[in-house]
Amino acid sequence: MKKNIKKTKKNKKIGLVKALKSTVGVMPLGDRVLVLPLDKNEKTSASGIIIPETIDKERPDTGTVVAVGPGKYNEDGELMPMSVKVGDKVIFSKYGPDEIKISDKEYYVISESNILAIID
Repeated sequence: MKKNIKKTKKNKKIGLVKALKSTVGVMPLGDRVLVLPLDKNEKTSASGIIIPETIDKERPDTGTVVAVGPGKYNEDGELMPMSVKVGDKVIFSKYGPDEIKISDKEYYVISESNILAIID
């Protein structure tokens, strides 16, 4: 009987996740996050100093969260909630993301563990 209850709760949670729609049309799975990298033209320091173009040759390591997966299941079968949400600006590991193109825009799919911080 207990197993049936767990399955029912899990199905309700999955139904809620399916009800959420991504504005991009892509919904990450598990503990993955879809991030729109910071535009190269927006690279300025906190004090307003413009960062030179030579720095732009490296991958961006900041971006805005566009879509969030449902989370990861722990050993007890409970869904662990994500610590980031759509709209958060994040700093992530430069070599962690997978690049994808959607409608001529470049996005990164990043595991939540590769997100280092949320920018206020």
